Amino acid sequence: MAVRKLGVERGLRISEYGVFRVPEGEKAEQMGKEVGQRIGGAKEEDVFHAVGMAWVPPELREDRGEIQAAQENALPKLVTLDDIRGTLHMHSKWTDGGNTIEEMARACKELGYEYCAITDHSQSTRVAGGLNVTELRKQRQEVERVRQRLDGVSLLAGIEVDILPDGSLDLPDDVLAELDIVVASVHSHLQMSQKQMTERILTALAHPTVDILAHPTERLINKREPIAVDLEAVFQAAKENDVALELNAQPDRLDLSDIQVSRARELGVKIAVNSDAHSVENLRFMRYGVDQARRGWLEKTHILNTMTWPQFRKWLQRRKDSHGTHLAPCRRQSQ
Repeated sequence: MAVRKLGVERGLRISEYGVFRVPEGEKAEQMGKEVGQRIGGAKEEDVFHAVGMAWVPPELREDRGEIQAAQENALPKLVTLDDIRGTLHMHSKWTDGGNTIEEMARACKELGYEYCAITDHSQSTRVAGGLNVTELRKQRQEVERVRQRLDGVSLLAGIEVDILPDGSLDLPDDVLAELDIVVASVHSHLQMSQKQMTERILTALAHPTVDILAHPTERLINKREPIAVDLEAVFQAAKENDVALELNAQPDRLDLSDIQVSRARELGVKIAVNSDAHSVENLRFMRYGVDQARRGWLEKTHILNTMTWPQFRKWLQRRKDSHGTHLAPCRRQSQ
């Protein structure tokens, strides 16, 4: 509709038949066809060029500033699925996943990923068989064995650790510091007040081992409303603490939303687009996350897991080094 209005201002009529310059006094349509000089319409680009705009990707056609950006040739170069170099949130049979660690890692390799992270649940998520300290350390031993057999992709040992109601994490600090990557999330007490929930999440974001905040609003589309939380405060804290926010690609989550992703981008917060895969088949969910990222105007540079392996490994060290905590070395057999 906005493009049609621009056409009217230029003496043009835009319809499914094309772009027409209609002579003054002529009827706009005649027998189902436009009258006047047809000046474009064979390609979508013709329509946009006719009104002085660059072609606008379909994901941006929401009348949220893309018209002006297209007129100024300032549209973003949107991220693509091919830009994704790894997934940083996935589960295995150690908790509620359907495949082994090795099966998940090899599937990531087949997708062409440079790195992937096993992030099974921590102990408080009992319904998912969350891991206690002893079980997590046994799992890390299996990760190490898989690493020795795996070539061409870096496998990270991580955890999806519960953020407890007081904002503390579900595992001891020294155990979390042993891991390559820590993904924190809320799974319980979802009815807390906005003030309580916000403080809970802000406390977790300040923890020196946390790398990513998973599915920040906890929504399940058509099943569960988002939690009450001050997202602006969460975004600011993520920026200040250099924590990435997840765009969870599961179709029933798509959390963050496109508008929320766009705001995080404006504030300079890194976004991790993750499949949250619970099986090899779930890895395909990444495409939905990328689609959501595109709707939020995200370019490759805004997304954490578009980094190359050396770049991402350096990023993983950033807060550990500054807080003096230890990061277990990430191994990759093939450079």
